[in-house]
Amino acid sequence: MDFHDLLGGFVRIHILHHAAEGEVYGQWMIEELARHGYRISPGTLYPMLQAMEARGYLTSHEDSDGRLGRRRKIYTATDEGRRGLAVARERLRELTGEVSHKHETTPSKTPSETGGDVHDTQDED
Repeated sequence: MDFHDLLGGFVRIHILHHAAEGEVYGQWMIEELARHGYRISPGTLYPMLQAMEARGYLTSHEDSDGRLGRRRKIYTATDEGRRGLAVARERLRELTGEVSHKHETTPSKTPSETGGDVHDTQDED
């Protein structure tokens, strides 16, 4: 199982991170993501880049790659993309803290402890 459906958000954050640091293009992103264990095809990445651009997170322009004179699309993060990345970083910090320390610290209150509808699994006296 590749957990593609779960990891898509991480891929988008990774793209935004690099696009906020400088210019990126599709093939470089595929190689960069592979270095981090993500196997992503051009057929998955390019629609993702286009969707992120359509949502205003990225902007693009065409440039020559210099080797064969081919044109490639270069992406950078927009101001909106940088704001989104800042929000994602904060949420990621919260999530990693919670997930990493799940069994090391006092657990968070469950919905039953806060008045939610979930049944408390602790034995009643």
